[in-house]
Amino acid sequence: MDEFPLVKGFIGIVVRVIELLFEPGDLARIRFARSPMHELMSSMRVAGHADRARMHQPWVRSVRGAVAALRLELLQPLLADPRYVPEFLMPSPDRMDTRFADELARVRTTPEDSVRAQLDLLGGAAPLPETLLPLYENPERHLGQVAAEVQAYWRAAIEPIWSRLSGLIDAEVGYRADQLTSGGIVRLLGNLHPELEYAEDALRILWPTWRSQNRLDGAGVLLVPCVFAWPSLLVDTSPQGPTLIYSPRGVGQVWDGSARSSAPPVADLLGRSRAALLVRLDLPLSTTQVARDLGLSVASVSEHLSVLRRSGLVASRRSGRQVLYQRTALGTDLLGAALRTTIR
Repeated sequence: MDEFPLVKGFIGIVVRVIELLFEPGDLARIRFARSPMHELMSSMRVAGHADRARMHQPWVRSVRGAVAALRLELLQPLLADPRYVPEFLMPSPDRMDTRFADELARVRTTPEDSVRAQLDLLGGAAPLPETLLPLYENPERHLGQVAAEVQAYWRAAIEPIWSRLSGLIDAEVGYRADQLTSGGIVRLLGNLHPELEYAEDALRILWPTWRSQNRLDGAGVLLVPCVFAWPSLLVDTSPQGPTLIYSPRGVGQVWDGSARSSAPPVADLLGRSRAALLVRLDLPLSTTQVARDLGLSVASVSEHLSVLRRSGLVASRRSGRQVLYQRTALGTDLLGAALRTTIR
């Protein structure tokens, strides 16, 4: 996976734009997917970029101690190149309900030749770091250690906040579906990212130092919203079809709900549990996610959600096999009014 801005197979050509040329069949193959692994790998680059660190400061503070205690002897040098991430660390997802365990299994079972070929690209012309030589010489043996380090980082840094990340991604996909319904493919692709534009059956990636023209030939495009990718656009032009990884709308507010008190001013009116639930639902979440985040039973959360929905403070919509709940404008106004009254 290439970044800032690098695309596989196009190295050292100085021109203006990358074009992905659509045919009618490709438009039917534009799809979204969610990737826990992409979030994990992108999050490990946050510390190296001041703008990202500021954006995600509440998260950085909350996980700093747990992450510092980890031994990431292979994972850190694998991610040290600012312009290239080995593809075996970021397998392309294929659906919205992609599970971290499934992606981790794909990392663990990467073919040896693929590992070596991607390590050859790491660092450009620089020699491979000594710590990665055992992985290069015997990938089958050492991929287990890579997977163990990835899993340890997941548990310390990403799993505790996964419900917020997935909630923002679900909101993004719902918004894009509305865009497609109301304005067609032009509206769907027209404002995904400042470095993308769609016109005349071509999706153009506006990177000033690269040029290529690729016919999709029915492969379509996979779109992967990724909170920790902000503000970058990441591109994978694999033969199976291009993947575009971009940050979803609302990424600047992703930590707002998690940073607020669990007992907001409206707790006296709604009760502590319902008030905490209303605060949490700034992003669309399932009953199970809310129950886990707040330490409540699923049955209790379902009852509270029913009351809040009947009161017009929460709305629900179906996403695949689950129902997602999100605070309405009325619910947001109620929280804001109560907070302003308390401040006075």
